[in-house]
Amino acid sequence: MTDKVVPVVTRATGLDGGTGQSGDCVRMSGVSPQHTPATRIWFGRVSNEPGHRSPPHHHCEAETGGYVLSGHGRIYFGDDYKEFIDMYEGDFVFVPPFMPHVEVNMSTTEELVWLTCRTPDNLVENLPDVPDEALEGYRRA
Repeated sequence: MTDKVVPVVTRATGLDGGTGQSGDCVRMSGVSPQHTPATRIWFGRVSNEPGHRSPPHHHCEAETGGYVLSGHGRIYFGDDYKEFIDMYEGDFVFVPPFMPHVEVNMSTTEELVWLTCRTPDNLVENLPDVPDEALEGYRRA
């Protein structure tokens, strides 16, 4: 007899933090190889407290899609992280594989929350940090 394949639900109280992390950007997986039968997808909730940011990092060969649930986010990228895009509630973003970037909560009073999906997994390679002053318009809470 073969094992029956069924949907797997991860309850809000069962999100898993045992996944790649980068600084103050907290990733909690809902669907991932870390705690479901998934083998080619990572889908989770990402949050940055007011004024917090990730260090520079990239996601190796993973393609990344994000959706902003609430807040004002910014992704710095390019040479010396001089380029950036802003995102607001309801916006989607795609980050290509191997692209070094910094994820920032631009608000000093409100949390930034988004959903993120990656294939094949939540691969995170942290890179050398940069000073806050190198990120145009960024300030901590």
